[in-house]
Amino acid sequence: MAVPEERFPVLGGRSDQAFFADSDDRPLTMRGVTDTDLPELLRVDREVFPDDPYPYFVLRQHLDVHGDRILVLDDGECLHGYVLFVTTSDGYVCWVLSLAVSADRRGRGLGKRLMLEVLRELRRKRVHEVRLTVEPENAAAIMLYRSLGFAAEGGVRRNYLGPGEDRLIMVLGLA
Repeated sequence: MAVPEERFPVLGGRSDQAFFADSDDRPLTMRGVTDTDLPELLRVDREVFPDDPYPYFVLRQHLDVHGDRILVLDDGECLHGYVLFVTTSDGYVCWVLSLAVSADRRGRGLGKRLMLEVLRELRRKRVHEVRLTVEPENAAAIMLYRSLGFAAEGGVRRNYLGPGEDRLIMVLGLA
């Protein structure tokens, strides 16, 4: 079976553009999050970050405050990933707070697809810089971000997110 042309919907645009993660999978749609997605968003977050998932109330508040900055991957039955990104009030810097792809769909470029759509939207909005943090041991994520042009800012920041929570800060200039 031929894989259809891969298209990335623009935020706020049509949400019926689907693509395949793999020829044996149901088609995935990248779209903005809705209130009804909250249970699935929580499930994906707990699956991907079992040691430190967002509490329900934090995801609820992110959805309420930043719902237009959460994209999800939906196969029509369940979610398989999401990205949460928040721009500072001056519109100059965006922080990618979370990128998650379910374990059964990793290694297929879905995280990259989510990030490419975020970067497209941020360029359109003339954001100057994108920042994120990543666990220093998460080689796959670091490799993904580097492939998109992100560079580490300095070395590992010890205890950045609390005791024992070291992070590498990565930055991409868009200007």
